[in-house]
Amino acid sequence: MKRILIVDDAVFMRISLRAMLEKNGFEVVGEASDGLEAIEKYFVLKPDIVTMDITMPKMDGVEALGAIKSKDPNAKVVMISALGQESWVKKAVMIGAKGFVVKPYKEDYVIQTLSKL
Repeated sequence: MKRILIVDDAVFMRISLRAMLEKNGFEVVGEASDGLEAIEKYFVLKPDIVTMDITMPKMDGVEALGAIKSKDPNAKVVMISALGQESWVKKAVMIGAKGFVVKPYKEDYVIQTLSKL
C-alpha cells in the first residue's frame, strides 16, 4: 500500500482526494495546506508519494517541490493543480515532478498516475 501526503490549501480538495485515494487502496499519512508545511511533513512522515497543489499561501507547490527534491532527489511528487498552463507543467517537470494532473481531475487518471510510481 502506497503512503501519500496530500498538499492543497483547499480543505474540500484534501477531503475529496483523501476519500478517493483511500477508496482505491492508498494510505493517506498526512495533509498539508501550504508549501512550508509540505516540506516539514515530507521529512517527518516520509511518504511514498506527494500530491502537490501549485497555488498556495506562504510557499507555492513548485518552490516546495524544489526544496524537497534538493534534499531527497528520489522524492515522488505529482502536481495536482487547476493551473494547467504549459509553463507551470514544464517548470514542475524540469524540477522533478513525476506527473501533472489538472483540476478538475478524473478519478481513474489520478489513480493510474499514482499507481505507476
